[in-house]
Amino acid sequence: MADIKQADEQPAAEERTDARAEKRTGRHAARLAKEMRAFAAAHGGSAGGQLAHIGRGRVRVALVGADGEWGNLVADSLTEARTGAEQAGIALQDDFDGDLAAKVRTGRYEWTRMAGIQIGGPANG
Repeated sequence: MADIKQADEQPAAEERTDARAEKRTGRHAARLAKEMRAFAAAHGGSAGGQLAHIGRGRVRVALVGADGEWGNLVADSLTEARTGAEQAGIALQDDFDGDLAAKVRTGRYEWTRMAGIQIGGPANG
């Protein structure tokens, strides 16, 4: 009898764990959505983005505002990133293609930093 009782209890514990994970993912997605909406509002009222896996299940969300400014957010999972973007009304794509790249406005900092990586370029100080 004891074996049957333990077997019955195990799925309930797994369900609680799954429910907690879903709840956490929902909270994180809502926080991402808030940050994405704030970014879009600060940079022309709209934004687009691209997803990239960065390791250990985490995902980078590169956002490009209507004014060309860009920034990054990190999500704990692909589901979290997609859910947050959907809640924020941000269109995401899997590739940083020419259309999205053409919208990005880079400044002196980015060009100096890129040149500093090259041999003989200015130092990144």
